[in-house]
Amino acid sequence: MRILYLLFAVLFLLFQAAPGSADAPFADTAACRSQGNFCRAGACPPTFAASGSCHGGLLKCCSKYVQQ
Repeated sequence: MRILYLLFAVLFLLFQAAPGSADAPFADTAACRSQGNFCRAGACPPTFAASGSCHGGLLKCCSKYVQQ
């Protein structure tokens, strides 16, 4: 029975995400995040405006809305 605990621990460590795996694989996503913006699937929240695209055009890049 104790072997199951060891097996679970080994499997848990094997299937953990590697450091750096959350890096953006798309250039537009990296550009959006480098400007301090964020990506969102739906509409941007109030006080934010869509300033581009993310994830190859599937998401919107939301930036803080600046009134002029």
